[in-house]
Amino acid sequence: MDKIIITDLQATGIIGVKHPERDKPQILLINLTLYRDLRTAGESDNILDTINYSTISKAVAAEVSQTQFHTVEALASHLSRFLLQNYPLEAVRIRVEKPKKVSNTARVGVEIFRRKGSV
Repeated sequence: MDKIIITDLQATGIIGVKHPERDKPQILLINLTLYRDLRTAGESDNILDTINYSTISKAVAAEVSQTQFHTVEALASHLSRFLLQNYPLEAVRIRVEKPKKVSNTARVGVEIFRRKGSV
């Protein structure tokens, strides 16, 4: 299956189990792999035959800004449902990471894979 890849999208939202994490929005890094047949777009060279990367990036960032989950697992699951229900995708791989939140790490997070019909 073909893939569209969006790497290190910075989105801001409230996430975390305890205060002070929940007191103000924090930057999250979102990595998306969007699975879809891209043959038509490859032949036509027409943006209407694919997924607009900018549109998806803006939609995901807006969605994150409106949520207040405790766990990155819940946010990743929510984003997978949002994308599969609103865009012509076969599957999604989503990685949500919190930078510099655990000592001696650059980032921590989760990665999930969901297919259309399984969310």
